[in-house]
Amino acid sequence: MKPIEFEGHNKVYAKDQPQYQPLPVFKADTEQGECVSCWQLSFKERMRILWTGKLWLSMMTFNKPLTPVFPTTKMEDVFTFNK
Repeated sequence: MKPIEFEGHNKVYAKDQPQYQPLPVFKADTEQGECVSCWQLSFKERMRILWTGKLWLSMMTFNKPLTPVFPTTKMEDVFTFNK
């Protein structure tokens, strides 16, 4: 699974940090500060999700409060705010 560029992305996190993958995102200038990324799954990953129905998510908090996340398969679910 890898983060991919998408139409409307306006920022890339970790672009110059070799220890991380670059993360293209749409960063909203709103009170909630939504940050949306798009991920491409390999064929094997797609089959695994189809078979198990499970997706695991690991987040680095750097010992700070947990940030809410919302995995989805539909772009419309995350772009509920004005770009």
